[in-house]
Amino acid sequence: MPTRMARIVVPMVVLAALACTCVVRAAEVDAAGSGGKMFAIAIHGGAGTLSRSDMSAEQEANYRAGLEAALAAGYSQLARGGASLDAVVAAVRVLEDNPLFNAGRGAVLNRDGVAELDASLMDGRTLAAGAVTGLQHVKNPIDLARLVMEKSPHVMLVGAGAEEFAKSLGVEMVPNEYFRTPARQNQLERSLRGAVSRENELEAFGTVGAVALDLAGNLAAATSTGGMTGKRWGRVGDSPIIGAGTYANNESCAVSATGHGEYFIRTVVAHDICAQVEYLKIPLAKAVDNVLNGKMKKLGGNGGVIAIDRAGEIVLEFNSEGMFRGVKTSKGLHEVAIYR
Repeated sequence: MPTRMARIVVPMVVLAALACTCVVRAAEVDAAGSGGKMFAIAIHGGAGTLSRSDMSAEQEANYRAGLEAALAAGYSQLARGGASLDAVVAAVRVLEDNPLFNAGRGAVLNRDGVAELDASLMDGRTLAAGAVTGLQHVKNPIDLARLVMEKSPHVMLVGAGAEEFAKSLGVEMVPNEYFRTPARQNQLERSLRGAVSRENELEAFGTVGAVALDLAGNLAAATSTGGMTGKRWGRVGDSPIIGAGTYANNESCAVSATGHGEYFIRTVVAHDICAQVEYLKIPLAKAVDNVLNGKMKKLGGNGGVIAIDRAGEIVLEFNSEGMFRGVKTSKGLHEVAIYR
Protein backbone atom coordinates (compact mmCIF):
# COMPACT_ATOMS: atom_id res chain seq x y z
CA MET A 1 0.00 0.00 0.00
CA PRO A 2 1.50 3.37 -0.97
CA THR A 3 2.16 5.73 1.87
CA ARG A 4 1.33 8.90 0.04
CA MET A 5 -1.91 10.08 -1.46
CA ALA A 6 -1.69 12.24 -4.55
CA ARG A 7 -4.02 14.38 -6.62
CA ILE A 8 -6.24 11.94 -8.47
CA VAL A 9 -8.41 12.90 -11.42
CA VAL A 10 -10.75 10.20 -12.71
CA PRO A 11 -11.63 8.74 -15.18
CA MET A 12 -8.61 10.20 -16.96
CA VAL A 13 -6.35 8.27 -14.53
CA VAL A 14 -4.05 11.26 -14.34
CA LEU A 15 -1.92 11.39 -11.21
CA ALA A 16 -0.04 14.52 -10.21
CA ALA A 17 1.33 15.12 -6.74
CA LEU A 18 -0.05 18.10 -4.88
CA ALA A 19 1.82 18.52 -1.59
CA CYS A 20 -0.02 16.30 0.89
CA THR A 21 -3.48 16.73 -0.62
CA CYS A 22 -5.61 13.99 -2.07
CA VAL A 23 -8.25 15.24 -4.48
CA VAL A 24 -10.68 12.75 -6.00
CA ARG A 25 -13.12 13.96 -8.64
CA ALA A 26 -16.30 12.18 -9.61
CA ALA A 27 -16.76 10.69 -13.07
CA GLU A 28 -19.89 10.25 -15.15
CA VAL A 29 -20.04 6.48 -14.61
CA ASP A 30 -18.89 4.70 -11.50
CA ALA A 31 -17.40 1.27 -11.06
CA ALA A 32 -20.17 -0.09 -8.83
CA GLY A 33 -22.92 0.03 -11.44
CA SER A 34 -25.11 2.42 -9.47
CA GLY A 35 -26.66 4.11 -12.47
CA GLY A 36 -23.98 6.75 -12.80
CA LYS A 37 -24.30 7.98 -9.23
CA MET A 38 -21.17 8.06 -7.11
CA PHE A 39 -20.94 7.25 -3.42
CA ALA A 40 -17.84 7.61 -1.29
CA ILE A 41 -16.44 7.85 2.21
CA ALA A 42 -13.27 9.41 3.60
CA ILE A 43 -11.93 9.02 7.13
CA HIS A 44 -9.16 10.37 9.33
CA GLY A 45 -7.57 9.16 12.53
CA GLY A 46 -5.77 12.32 13.55
CA ALA A 47 -3.09 14.66 12.26
CA GLY A 48 0.22 15.42 13.95
CA THR A 49 3.93 14.81 14.06
CA LEU A 50 4.49 11.26 12.88
CA SER A 51 8.14 10.30 12.79
CA ARG A 52 8.80 7.13 10.83
CA SER A 53 11.64 6.36 13.21
CA ASP A 54 9.19 6.30 16.12
CA MET A 55 6.79 3.85 14.48
CA SER A 56 7.62 0.19 14.00
CA ALA A 57 6.44 -1.81 11.00
CA GLU A 58 4.04 -3.66 13.29
CA GLN A 59 2.57 -0.43 14.65
CA GLU A 60 2.10 0.97 11.16
CA ALA A 61 0.38 -2.23 10.06
CA ASN A 62 -1.95 -2.01 13.06
CA TYR A 63 -2.87 1.60 12.28
CA ARG A 64 -3.53 0.72 8.65
CA ALA A 65 -5.70 -2.22 9.69
CA GLY A 66 -7.70 0.09 11.94
CA LEU A 67 -8.27 2.54 9.11
CA GLU A 68 -9.27 -0.28 6.77
CA ALA A 69 -11.81 -1.60 9.28
CA ALA A 70 -13.39 1.84 9.63
CA LEU A 71 -13.53 2.32 5.87
CA ALA A 72 -15.15 -1.08 5.44
CA ALA A 73 -17.80 -0.34 8.06
CA GLY A 74 -18.76 2.97 6.51
CA TYR A 75 -18.52 1.89 2.89
CA SER A 76 -20.71 -1.18 3.47
CA GLN A 77 -23.51 1.14 4.59
CA LEU A 78 -23.24 3.16 1.39
CA ALA A 79 -22.91 0.11 -0.87
CA ARG A 80 -26.24 -1.28 0.32
CA GLY A 81 -27.92 2.06 -0.38
CA GLY A 82 -27.67 3.37 3.15
CA ALA A 83 -27.55 7.01 4.19
CA SER A 84 -24.35 8.99 4.47
CA LEU A 85 -25.22 9.65 8.12
CA ASP A 86 -25.28 5.91 8.82
CA ALA A 87 -21.94 5.54 7.04
CA VAL A 88 -20.05 8.19 9.00
CA VAL A 89 -21.42 6.95 12.33
CA ALA A 90 -20.43 3.36 11.51
CA ALA A 91 -16.90 4.38 10.54
CA VAL A 92 -16.36 6.60 13.57
CA ARG A 93 -17.74 3.97 15.93
CA VAL A 94 -15.08 1.50 14.71
CA LEU A 95 -12.36 4.08 15.36
CA GLU A 96 -13.78 4.82 18.81
CA ASP A 97 -13.52 1.11 19.65
CA ASN A 98 -9.89 0.91 18.48
CA PRO A 99 -7.45 1.79 21.31
CA LEU A 100 -4.87 3.13 18.84
CA PHE A 101 -6.89 6.27 18.12
CA ASN A 102 -7.74 9.24 20.32
CA ALA A 103 -11.49 8.66 20.63
CA GLY A 104 -13.53 6.31 22.79
CA ARG A 105 -11.37 3.48 24.10
CA GLY A 106 -7.77 4.69 23.89
CA ALA A 107 -8.64 8.37 24.29
CA VAL A 108 -6.04 10.64 25.84
CA LEU A 109 -6.34 11.53 29.52
CA ASN A 110 -6.85 14.87 31.21
CA ARG A 111 -4.54 16.20 33.91
CA ASP A 112 -6.30 14.10 36.54
CA GLY A 113 -5.97 10.89 34.53
CA VAL A 114 -9.61 10.87 33.42
CA ALA A 115 -10.85 10.37 29.86
CA GLU A 116 -13.24 13.15 28.80
CA LEU A 117 -14.85 12.54 25.42
CA ASP A 118 -16.41 14.79 22.77
CA ALA A 119 -18.24 14.06 19.51
CA SER A 120 -20.48 15.67 16.92
CA LEU A 121 -22.18 14.93 13.62
CA MET A 122 -24.23 16.77 11.02
CA ASP A 123 -26.71 15.79 8.33
CA GLY A 124 -26.15 17.78 5.15
CA ARG A 125 -29.67 17.12 3.88
CA THR A 126 -31.52 18.72 6.80
CA LEU A 127 -28.75 20.68 8.56
CA ALA A 128 -29.68 18.77 11.71
CA ALA A 129 -26.77 18.30 14.10
CA GLY A 130 -25.92 16.72 17.43
CA ALA A 131 -22.96 17.13 19.77
CA VAL A 132 -21.76 15.99 23.18
CA THR A 133 -18.81 17.02 25.29
CA GLY A 134 -17.22 16.13 28.61
CA LEU A 135 -18.45 12.53 28.62
CA GLN A 136 -16.78 10.10 31.02
CA HIS A 137 -18.85 6.91 30.76
CA VAL A 138 -20.56 6.70 27.35
CA LYS A 139 -18.94 3.86 25.41
CA ASN A 140 -19.50 5.38 21.96
CA PRO A 141 -19.87 9.18 22.07
CA ILE A 142 -20.80 9.38 18.38
CA ASP A 143 -23.92 7.32 19.05
CA LEU A 144 -25.01 9.72 21.78
CA ALA A 145 -24.35 12.72 19.52
CA ARG A 146 -26.75 11.18 17.00
CA LEU A 147 -29.37 10.65 19.69
CA VAL A 148 -29.06 14.29 20.74
CA MET A 149 -29.82 15.19 17.13
CA GLU A 150 -32.68 12.75 16.68
CA LYS A 151 -34.24 12.38 20.15
CA SER A 152 -33.90 15.81 21.72
CA PRO A 153 -34.77 19.40 20.77
CA HIS A 154 -31.13 20.41 21.33
CA VAL A 155 -27.84 20.41 19.43
CA MET A 156 -25.27 20.05 22.24
CA LEU A 157 -25.38 18.39 25.64
CA VAL A 158 -22.55 18.57 28.19
CA GLY A 159 -21.09 16.35 30.90
CA ALA A 160 -23.36 14.91 33.57
CA GLY A 161 -26.49 16.17 31.82
CA ALA A 162 -25.48 14.46 28.59
CA GLU A 163 -24.88 11.23 30.47
CA GLU A 164 -28.25 11.49 32.24
CA PHE A 165 -29.84 11.82 28.79
CA ALA A 166 -27.84 8.80 27.62
CA LYS A 167 -29.05 6.66 30.52
CA SER A 168 -32.66 7.63 29.83
CA LEU A 169 -32.31 6.12 26.36
CA GLY A 170 -30.46 2.99 27.42
CA VAL A 171 -27.12 3.97 25.89
CA GLU A 172 -24.28 1.64 26.85
CA MET A 173 -22.25 3.04 29.75
CA VAL A 174 -18.83 1.88 30.93
CA PRO A 175 -16.43 2.69 33.79
CA ASN A 176 -13.94 5.40 32.91
CA GLU A 177 -11.19 2.82 33.24
CA TYR A 178 -12.50 1.24 30.04
CA PHE A 179 -11.09 4.13 28.01
CA ARG A 180 -7.62 4.15 29.58
CA THR A 181 -4.69 2.30 28.06
CA PRO A 182 -1.08 1.97 29.27
CA ALA A 183 0.06 4.01 26.26
CA ARG A 184 -2.22 6.94 27.16
CA GLN A 185 -1.18 6.78 30.81
CA ASN A 186 2.45 6.95 29.73
CA GLN A 187 1.70 9.90 27.46
CA LEU A 188 0.02 11.76 30.31
CA GLU A 189 3.03 11.18 32.55
CA ARG A 190 5.34 12.45 29.81
CA SER A 191 3.13 15.50 29.35
CA LEU A 192 3.15 16.31 33.05
CA ARG A 193 6.95 16.06 33.02
CA GLY A 194 7.08 18.43 30.05
CA ALA A 195 8.44 15.71 27.77
CA VAL A 196 5.90 16.38 24.99
CA SER A 197 7.72 19.28 23.41
CA ARG A 198 6.40 19.35 19.86
CA GLU A 199 3.28 21.51 19.68
CA ASN A 200 1.21 19.16 17.58
CA GLU A 201 2.73 15.85 18.63
CA LEU A 202 0.31 13.01 18.00
CA GLU A 203 0.57 12.08 21.68
CA ALA A 204 -0.86 15.44 22.66
CA PHE A 205 -3.60 15.80 20.05
CA GLY A 206 -5.72 13.60 17.84
CA THR A 207 -9.23 13.08 16.56
CA VAL A 208 -11.15 10.68 14.37
CA GLY A 209 -13.70 11.57 11.76
CA ALA A 210 -15.56 10.65 8.59
CA VAL A 211 -17.35 12.37 5.71
CA ALA A 212 -19.56 10.66 3.15
CA LEU A 213 -21.72 11.09 0.05
CA ASP A 214 -24.52 8.57 -0.48
CA LEU A 215 -26.42 7.42 -3.57
CA ALA A 216 -29.20 9.92 -2.88
CA GLY A 217 -26.65 12.75 -3.08
CA ASN A 218 -26.74 13.50 0.64
CA LEU A 219 -23.67 14.52 2.63
CA ALA A 220 -22.79 13.91 6.28
CA ALA A 221 -19.86 14.47 8.63
CA ALA A 222 -18.91 13.08 12.05
CA THR A 223 -16.03 13.71 14.45
CA SER A 224 -15.01 12.21 17.81
CA THR A 225 -12.10 12.79 20.18
CA GLY A 226 -10.61 12.51 23.64
CA GLY A 227 -9.20 16.00 23.19
CA MET A 228 -5.78 17.07 24.42
CA THR A 229 -3.46 15.15 26.73
CA GLY A 230 -3.28 16.78 30.16
CA LYS A 231 -6.15 19.19 29.49
CA ARG A 232 -7.57 21.11 32.48
CA TRP A 233 -10.56 23.12 33.61
CA GLY A 234 -13.07 21.38 31.35
CA ARG A 235 -11.27 22.37 28.17
CA VAL A 236 -13.26 21.74 24.98
CA GLY A 237 -11.77 21.78 21.50
CA ASP A 238 -13.30 22.05 18.06
CA SER A 239 -14.51 18.46 17.59
CA PRO A 240 -17.95 18.88 19.22
CA ILE A 241 -18.48 22.38 17.86
CA ILE A 242 -20.64 22.50 14.76
CA GLY A 243 -18.96 24.76 12.23
CA ALA A 244 -15.49 24.41 13.71
CA GLY A 245 -14.64 20.70 13.71
CA THR A 246 -17.69 19.34 11.91
CA TYR A 247 -20.04 20.67 9.25
CA ALA A 248 -22.18 19.32 6.40
CA ASN A 249 -24.51 20.99 3.92
CA ASN A 250 -25.81 19.43 0.70
CA GLU A 251 -25.43 22.83 -0.95
CA SER A 252 -21.67 22.74 -0.51
CA CYS A 253 -19.70 19.99 1.27
CA ALA A 254 -19.06 17.95 4.40
CA VAL A 255 -15.97 18.48 6.57
CA SER A 256 -14.34 16.80 9.58
CA ALA A 257 -11.25 18.39 11.14
CA THR A 258 -8.32 17.30 13.30
CA GLY A 259 -5.55 19.26 14.97
CA HIS A 260 -5.10 22.05 17.52
CA GLY A 261 -8.75 22.78 18.27
CA GLU A 262 -8.39 26.33 19.52
CA TYR A 263 -7.27 27.45 16.05
CA PHE A 264 -10.06 25.54 14.31
CA ILE A 265 -12.58 27.26 16.59
CA ARG A 266 -11.15 30.74 16.01
CA THR A 267 -11.24 30.33 12.23
CA VAL A 268 -14.47 28.29 12.11
CA VAL A 269 -12.69 25.96 9.72
CA ALA A 270 -15.39 23.49 8.73
CA HIS A 271 -18.09 26.06 8.05
CA ASP A 272 -15.74 28.48 6.32
CA ILE A 273 -14.70 25.79 3.83
CA CYS A 274 -18.33 24.99 3.06
CA ALA A 275 -19.26 28.68 2.81
CA GLN A 276 -16.50 29.37 0.30
CA VAL A 277 -17.65 26.46 -1.84
CA GLU A 278 -21.28 27.62 -1.71
CA TYR A 279 -20.91 31.38 -2.02
CA LEU A 280 -17.66 31.88 -3.92
CA LYS A 281 -18.34 28.91 -6.23
CA ILE A 282 -14.72 27.79 -5.96
CA PRO A 283 -13.47 24.18 -6.06
CA LEU A 284 -13.39 22.31 -2.77
CA ALA A 285 -9.60 21.92 -2.89
CA LYS A 286 -9.17 25.68 -3.22
CA ALA A 287 -11.51 26.38 -0.32
CA VAL A 288 -9.66 23.90 1.90
CA ASP A 289 -6.32 25.45 0.99
CA ASN A 290 -7.60 28.98 1.65
CA VAL A 291 -8.73 28.10 5.15
CA LEU A 292 -6.29 25.45 6.35
CA ASN A 293 -3.08 26.75 4.79
CA GLY A 294 -4.18 30.37 4.67
CA LYS A 295 -6.29 31.75 7.50
CA MET A 296 -5.58 29.13 10.14
CA LYS A 297 -1.88 28.68 9.44
CA LYS A 298 -1.34 32.44 9.67
CA LEU A 299 -2.49 32.21 13.27
CA GLY A 300 -0.04 29.38 13.93
CA GLY A 301 -2.46 26.44 13.82
CA ASN A 302 -1.63 22.97 12.52
CA GLY A 303 -3.83 20.05 11.58
CA GLY A 304 -5.86 18.65 8.75
CA VAL A 305 -9.31 18.15 7.28
CA ILE A 306 -11.17 15.64 5.19
CA ALA A 307 -13.92 16.97 2.96
CA ILE A 308 -16.29 15.85 0.23
CA ASP A 309 -18.61 17.96 -1.93
CA ARG A 310 -21.95 17.15 -3.54
CA ALA A 311 -20.24 16.40 -6.86
CA GLY A 312 -18.10 13.73 -5.23
CA GLU A 313 -14.81 15.60 -5.06
CA ILE A 314 -12.83 14.49 -2.01
CA VAL A 315 -10.00 16.42 -0.38
CA LEU A 316 -7.72 15.13 2.37
CA GLU A 317 -5.35 17.93 3.34
CA PHE A 318 -3.03 18.60 6.27
CA ASN A 319 -0.25 21.05 7.12
CA SER A 320 1.37 18.82 9.75
CA GLU A 321 3.88 16.04 9.04
CA GLY A 322 1.24 13.37 8.71
CA MET A 323 -2.40 12.38 9.04
CA PHE A 324 -3.98 8.95 9.36
CA ARG A 325 -6.44 8.91 6.48
CA GLY A 326 -8.32 6.75 4.04
CA VAL A 327 -10.78 6.94 1.17
CA LYS A 328 -13.02 4.49 -0.65
CA THR A 329 -15.33 5.29 -3.55
CA SER A 330 -17.76 3.44 -5.79
CA LYS A 331 -15.39 4.28 -8.64
CA GLY A 332 -12.91 1.74 -7.31
CA LEU A 333 -10.51 4.02 -5.47
CA HIS A 334 -9.48 2.46 -2.15
CA GLU A 335 -6.46 3.71 -0.24
CA VAL A 336 -5.16 4.42 3.25
CA ALA A 337 -2.09 6.50 4.10
CA ILE A 338 -0.23 7.96 7.05
CA TYR A 339 2.75 9.97 5.85
CA ARG A 340 3.18 12.56 3.15
